[in-house]
Amino acid sequence: MIQALETNGLLQILLLTLMAGMAMPLGAAIASVERIRPRWLETEVRHSVIAFGGGALLAAVALVLVPEGTSNLPVAAIVACFAAGGITFMLLDRWLAANGTPASQLVAMLSDFVPEALALGATFSISSEGGVLLACIIALQNVPEGFNSYRELAQATGYRRLQVIGGFSAMALLGPVAGAVGYFLLSDSPQVVSGIMLFAAGGILYIIFQDIAPQASLKRHWAPPLGALAGFLLGVIGEAVLSG
Repeated sequence: MIQALETNGLLQILLLTLMAGMAMPLGAAIASVERIRPRWLETEVRHSVIAFGGGALLAAVALVLVPEGTSNLPVAAIVACFAAGGITFMLLDRWLAANGTPASQLVAMLSDFVPEALALGATFSISSEGGVLLACIIALQNVPEGFNSYRELAQATGYRRLQVIGGFSAMALLGPVAGAVGYFLLSDSPQVVSGIMLFAAGGILYIIFQDIAPQASLKRHWAPPLGALAGFLLGVIGEAVLSG
């Protein structure tokens, strides 16, 4: 009976994390066919989507990664994990720039998705309803992040549309892998999960202010900052629903 319950719980985790991950290629597919006219409106929509994704990432840091990460660690460990994440992502950003491979949106998307999938797997046995809601929130975040990542890669590389979407589909499999790892290996190690989440939070915060926020800026237009507010509001709503 217990084994059957564990198998059922694992299957739900795999399906939920895969669903959340497939929102990444969905966002990429939308970006690949999106054509808006006139040109000025297309530009404003793209900048607004970038800002929305940045707001959603900031919400993930402020409402999920940092609160969960700081709940099980002493101050010294909190500082070490958070700072290590920021410094590591700075070095990665410099390496990508030196090699002519802009991928800040992609790195931010995966840095958000993988730790949250780990946390989903680790905590699913406590609240399956919360796991379903968390998966839905992750999916909603991944759509604009997939959209932005596709635009970034399409403009900076020679990859074809199906290559990028196929790559994002393969990356979606990281969700079930992370969820299974969290379920089997980290459910009794909340400190490790907290450290991973803080590391990701530091890295995402670096990317938001180094790459995403500057890309979202558009002179004499007000939709992009409103997009950032909407993205953060999405996280607020999700946090409010999860906390009951």
